[in-house]
Amino acid sequence: MRALRRRAMQTAFTVRRKTLIVDLGGLRSVLSSAPRAGGITKARYIVNHQVAAQPIGTDESHVSAGARCADPARTLGKLALSLGITDPFVGLMTAVSLADLVTRRESSEQLWVEGFVTVGTSNAVRVGEPVTQGENVNGRTQPGTINLILVTNARLSVSAMVGMVQVATEAKTAVLLRAKVKSWTGRPGATGTGTDAVVVVSGDGSPLRYSGTHTILGELVGRVVGAAVTEGLALYERGLVPRTAGRGGKKS
Repeated sequence: MRALRRRAMQTAFTVRRKTLIVDLGGLRSVLSSAPRAGGITKARYIVNHQVAAQPIGTDESHVSAGARCADPARTLGKLALSLGITDPFVGLMTAVSLADLVTRRESSEQLWVEGFVTVGTSNAVRVGEPVTQGENVNGRTQPGTINLILVTNARLSVSAMVGMVQVATEAKTAVLLRAKVKSWTGRPGATGTGTDAVVVVSGDGSPLRYSGTHTILGELVGRVVGAAVTEGLALYERGLVPRTAGRGGKKS
């Protein structure tokens, strides 16, 4: 048992220089919509970097230090090197304060899912709306995007990784609909934001082929995302910025 515990996947994270750094403990299979190393890849770290807020209609995935960034992947690469990250990583950007980072973990017997979530909704949209940008009728100037980073110890098939993205998206949208979040156009029923991103990390535990809502893994993903987005949305709506010391560096 001790040997198994030493080999078991561990997730550690810290926040440095307005950057969340999730250390996966080794190279892991990752599926994501991230601007840096998006798609299917192998990575040791997941990075979510806080940038300055931009006006509504600006793609937050392409901004850095308050300015438009022609190449976010290159910008994130330079940032990682400055933070001492030399192993492969997947990189995200957000204008949401990392003081409002929400972490959540759910487990069932030996299976667990952990989430690292930042939430803002000034950039909220209802899927299928016209992409033409105009005045933000919500009148909000706060940053708004939802980044979901999900890590599990299960060794997932590619289809299971896609399934996790699907379940996570359903859970996020359910929270927004329940909270009656409006699109930035003022239309009811926002389903996400125009710059949302999701990252799914497979582990080295028992293999799983499926992850839909009829599976234990899907249930855990739904609970993690539902709770984390609910908490993050409450922080965003209240305009609170928690200043609790020592939130980084936790290990699960």
